[in-house]
Amino acid sequence: MRLTLLLDMAADGFGGRVLAGRRSGGITAAELARRSHSGAALLRERVADALVYLDVNGPAFPVALFAAARAGVPLVPLNYRLGQRQLEALLARHPKALGIAGPSALGHFERAGLDAMTADAWLEQTRADSGDVSDAGPADEADEGNPVAVVIYTSGTTSEPKGVLLRHENLVSYVLGSVEFASAAETEAALVSVPPYHIAAVANVITNLYAGRRTLVLEAFTPGEWLRTVREEEVTSAMVVPTMLARIIDSEEDRSVPSLRSLSYGGAPMPAALIERALREWTGVDFVNAYGLTETSSTVALLGPEDHRAAIESRDPAAAARLSSVGKPLPGIELEIRGPGGEVLGAGQPGRICVRGGQVSAEYAGLGRAVDDRGFFDTRDDGYLDGEGYLFVSGRADDTIIRGAENIAPAEIEDVLLRHPAVLDAVVFGVPDQEWGQRIEAAVVPRPDTDFDLAELRDFTMRALRSSKTPDRFWLLDALPRTETGKLLRRLVPGLIAQAER
Repeated sequence: MRLTLLLDMAADGFGGRVLAGRRSGGITAAELARRSHSGAALLRERVADALVYLDVNGPAFPVALFAAARAGVPLVPLNYRLGQRQLEALLARHPKALGIAGPSALGHFERAGLDAMTADAWLEQTRADSGDVSDAGPADEADEGNPVAVVIYTSGTTSEPKGVLLRHENLVSYVLGSVEFASAAETEAALVSVPPYHIAAVANVITNLYAGRRTLVLEAFTPGEWLRTVREEEVTSAMVVPTMLARIIDSEEDRSVPSLRSLSYGGAPMPAALIERALREWTGVDFVNAYGLTETSSTVALLGPEDHRAAIESRDPAAAARLSSVGKPLPGIELEIRGPGGEVLGAGQPGRICVRGGQVSAEYAGLGRAVDDRGFFDTRDDGYLDGEGYLFVSGRADDTIIRGAENIAPAEIEDVLLRHPAVLDAVVFGVPDQEWGQRIEAAVVPRPDTDFDLAELRDFTMRALRSSKTPDRFWLLDALPRTETGKLLRRLVPGLIAQAER
């Protein structure tokens, strides 16, 4: 099944409903379908084998996604914040692509010998060429088989970026397992604040379209603009990453969001203290924690609103503890916790999180699928399942600190540090040690205009954790290196510490 079938269903079922952009001047389902045909015709005319998107998020993005799908070629959204060398190395992997680029990025395509146009030009050309869907030209070229729909490059924080291949069946499987067709009211609107090269941007386009919900985006996130947009556009649901939520909750702007009914978060670990504050700030909002990866076409486990409310309202310690979990696997996902030898572990036993399901791609350009003989994908995240099937994610396996013979998850210590009222951000990491193998160190960012005492912070941490998990040394930094989606770049922290020592 192709993504274009989802779009055609939307065009037939609620063609006049605005699905992309602001209420005024947004793109309807029927218009999006027409534009997808025009864009596909343009790709065929240019004999392009991919559509590279190098710009901020906006209405051009869903048009590009479905035009590429209609033409049977992949959409390749690239990180517009990469340097020239990195971008042009990625463009070299797509020598026959057509590009959509921000005005300042057109030069990258020119130097790579590729044709490109601005997002405005793309929208104008697909609008001008749009006719009736019935007169849109040749049928889809890839109706048979399971072509690649999207290529998303990993962040490359520890190695060269790898192209994750998401096929039509992966993405459609995710949609069908997550939402019901036409389940949203016409008045519903979803605000997305992640860039187009993040899997959440793709997932939000296709799930909201299938549900019949309008999607709008912030090209550049600020707390004030986010809050104003929610109110002005009467946004009913939104998706943020933890760093965004922290800035919103700390903002001195008017934080009232009368129309907001649902807020999902993910992309990085959520500090427990932060989500507790948000739950008490917006009592009428349903909170959802979504855990997933690019390789799994987005969400594979979800902690729903009922669990969030129970964590705050219930006196049951187990219910409160689940606020630190990512919930239960989606219906179409099989999940196992594996030990060092590949054995399946029981409840409460920590190990590697492995998943299987129709939405799981686990496929990389030039490398094939990274699955075992049973079709399970090793996420390289550590975690465990409790007795009720709730998944707790400890963090990336590569980040684990081994002190003596004990495996220590940095996230556990970071969560404690972030509960201190004077700490704005924190990272915990291992440093080589002759006696213990690794010792624990932490870098913290103090909140502005607060009295900060490192000795008091050490005592605070030791009261919450045993001494073997208390950092041996603390560093003060002005900020931690994070991506736009809140992912911490741990490999850059030692360099920042070295600079701070000078």
